[in-house]
Amino acid sequence: MANPARSQWFAVHVLSGQEQKVHDNIVKRIKTEEMGDLVFEVLIPTERISEVKRGKRTETIRKLLPGYLIINMHLLDEQGQLVDRTWYFIRETPGVIGFAGTKDRPIPMRDQEVQTMLAQMAEREDTVKPKVSFEVGETVKVADGPFQNQSGIVEEIDPERGKLRVSVSIFGRSTPVELEYWQVERS
Repeated sequence: MANPARSQWFAVHVLSGQEQKVHDNIVKRIKTEEMGDLVFEVLIPTERISEVKRGKRTETIRKLLPGYLIINMHLLDEQGQLVDRTWYFIRETPGVIGFAGTKDRPIPMRDQEVQTMLAQMAEREDTVKPKVSFEVGETVKVADGPFQNQSGIVEEIDPERGKLRVSVSIFGRSTPVELEYWQVERS
């Protein structure tokens, strides 16, 4: 595991859409080039998103930092000088554009940034965040359930639970109905 005195997290800029390919390449090369003592962890910060498409609920993975990987590695020595072996290992990986920071001087991420991001990823690993956010007063169409295809007006939003209270007209009367985000779509 990482030596806390030597390990720091860095944001590495990669070709957009190539995050997984670059991640897999680095992970594979860590083993084959025996870099495990310098490169400790490679992450693609993501979250699961649910949305309704054509009346069907779908789940997708969304990148929190598109075009970036975050890597825990020993890149700067105790004097703040670049560790050449790590620098060239990352820089020469196909798809890597560079490090966050200045052109020739990578800047480590702040511990608070890293802890917040890791906590966010861990928290969202088990939960699915709705993709669409609604506004009170907005007209929506019910896409699923007993009120399917009916329009209603958003009265209340509960983002913690991913639910909405929508006022739907039933037999000419306005009735509040609690629905999950994925059960409605913008009309």
